[in-house]
Amino acid sequence: MGKKGGKRLSKREVADALQALFQAHPNETFTLKQIFKSLRLDTHPSKMLAVDILEEMAWDDYVSQPERGSYKLNLKTQVQEGTFIRKANGKNSFLPDDGGKPIFVSERNSMFAMGGDRVRVAMMARRQNHIKEAIVTDILERKHDQAVGTLQVEKDYAFLITEDNIFNHDILIPKKKLKGGKTGQKAVVKITQWPTTDGRSKDEAVFGSKSLVGEVIDVLGDQGDNNVEMHAILAKYGLPYKYPKKVEDAANKLTADITEEEIARREDFRDVTTFTIDPKDAKDFDDALSIRKAQGKGNAQLYEVGVHIADVSHYVTEGSIIDREAEQRATSVYLVDRTIPMLPEHLCNFICSLRPDEEKLCYSVIFVLDENANIKDWHLAHTVIKSNRRFAYEEVQAILEQNGVVDGTGEPAPPATKAKPYTGEYAEELITLDSLAKKLRAARFKNGAVKFDREELHFDIDEKGHPTRCYYKKSKDANKLIEEFMLLANRTVATFIGKAGKNAKTFVYRIHDQPDPQKLESLRAALVPFGYKVKTGGTRSAISKNLNKLMDDVQGQREQKLVETLALRAMMKAKYSTHNIGHYGLAFDFYTHFTSPIRRYPDTMVHRLLTRYQEGGRSVNQNHYEELCEHSSEMEQTAQNAERDSIKYKMVEFMADKIGLEFDAHISGIQSYGIYCEIDENHCEGLVGMHDLDGDYYEFDERNYQLVGRRHHKKYQLGDAIRIKVARADIEKRQLDFVLAE
Repeated sequence: MGKKGGKRLSKREVADALQALFQAHPNETFTLKQIFKSLRLDTHPSKMLAVDILEEMAWDDYVSQPERGSYKLNLKTQVQEGTFIRKANGKNSFLPDDGGKPIFVSERNSMFAMGGDRVRVAMMARRQNHIKEAIVTDILERKHDQAVGTLQVEKDYAFLITEDNIFNHDILIPKKKLKGGKTGQKAVVKITQWPTTDGRSKDEAVFGSKSLVGEVIDVLGDQGDNNVEMHAILAKYGLPYKYPKKVEDAANKLTADITEEEIARREDFRDVTTFTIDPKDAKDFDDALSIRKAQGKGNAQLYEVGVHIADVSHYVTEGSIIDREAEQRATSVYLVDRTIPMLPEHLCNFICSLRPDEEKLCYSVIFVLDENANIKDWHLAHTVIKSNRRFAYEEVQAILEQNGVVDGTGEPAPPATKAKPYTGEYAEELITLDSLAKKLRAARFKNGAVKFDREELHFDIDEKGHPTRCYYKKSKDANKLIEEFMLLANRTVATFIGKAGKNAKTFVYRIHDQPDPQKLESLRAALVPFGYKVKTGGTRSAISKNLNKLMDDVQGQREQKLVETLALRAMMKAKYSTHNIGHYGLAFDFYTHFTSPIRRYPDTMVHRLLTRYQEGGRSVNQNHYEELCEHSSEMEQTAQNAERDSIKYKMVEFMADKIGLEFDAHISGIQSYGIYCEIDENHCEGLVGMHDLDGDYYEFDERNYQLVGRRHHKKYQLGDAIRIKVARADIEKRQLDFVLAE
């Protein structure tokens, strides 16, 4: 190997060969003589070159020298375990277990690891002016062994084309393993053979050892069919798209009948004014509010407000078949046109759902509040309720507005007079709750909570699942009313357990860490061109007050969306944990999820723990609950990704019959490869590629979020108004392409 085809070896070639040698034998020590022999270095210059490189590797901590003249891979710094993150663009990374920074892994060094796989990696020797790189040496645990894509059936074999081309190769499928699948159909495939470097299986004789081989486990149906596409999104994330029959059967045996003995054990709220407020298309009502007046000292006006939550844990017992399924799912998944429930339909839409005029079992936090929403007293109780009315948010909003509430001002309704009494169903109760909620909200922001009112994209869908309208849904006073009382209940029960400090029993908290200082610094730098300042140092509340001021200043400005997105990126993700660190975004020292047990498993865990501790039970095993918390956090993230994919799909589907039409839009994002534009009337976003920008060569000015033409100096800047024409709507890739209108 000393000379390659008569050519002297380059430094790069020798370095690569040395690296390959150490990685293939991570536990062996090599003398110089063994190294020269293994790499077939037989000329003096090539040996000297190898010695130079070995010295650099030792200096770089890539290898250690157990004794002079011998070298071994430095396992301590060079071999790490963690999670593999796969990206469709090939920019894969490795996330170390110890929480260190992600490290780049190129496709050729990935060993075909899938996203989420637990892997062992070796660090590659640092090349000059290159980023740190790792190479996967072992796959310790496969996270997923399934892929979703479109079948292509040839004469002798078939293959699966995955939508985001996450593999360098398509997955080959032997003809006998097709399960009746035909070309153009979507299918779920289980990978039965991963590419190997040694030891050939019987399929490898046909397909070769570098192939991915799989078998069809489910044919979803024809590409483009709405049901098929939604199931494909779920299957892509490993989420279930049908409910196991035996779990459904177990649920169907449960009865909603409540015995007299059960009522006697509970606090009775059946005669107290109670209602649910939910989205108009909701079926699973897991929270209700009750309100009645109470008298304080010296005739002070007090209000008893009950936050009543469906008592799921009364029906779903720990370890039962329904519980095991719910634990695995951990959350309901909300795609654009359907809900994939955590619990069987009979439970979530009938037995547990707090439907009007039906007696229901609840777990409730009962507050006594004064007129300024200060808590005078509270207690936790298992209750029985009977909702008087099921409201949609829009109905409550209309009642508030017809009585003088102006949405967005944060002001309650003016007092009723003889001449102008309140009008509308339960108007007095709703107005009182709205007024109390606004005081709770004001106190929260004063305490340092961060204001993030992100609007959500919504679709109106016809009976075939086709989107007919696309719009932003803003959170109004009626939504905020419910939100504040849910936050209050969640915070109160978490504080009740957590305030015992070192003696606190094991509990499930919803935690949110402070923003990442580096990301805050990036945010600060990014805002300079727009003339905004943001503090990156100081106390928690100083930073959040500063962020809130930024959110207020940017309202209605063309850069609003960008600034909100960047600020959101600087935030850490909220998650579940038994180790409490408080909730930064809400500015609460203790917070949990108690109010949605029908759709979130952590809330069910919280109900069980509270019941156990109320009855004097001992603390539970923390490690077991921490594992459940990690699983729930992971599933929440997965569900959000699936939801995002369904939105992208519907957006492209919505625009598919609008090819060639022109729209007013504004620039919503700028990248080195083109500009993202959001259509003003329907908020659909597409890309104008660099090659479609008019006759000039554009340079990407990353700091100022703009493209600048070299010759004519034309600028494309974030927030600019622009007229576009819809060029392509690729449903398979979920991509919209625009061109500039003439």
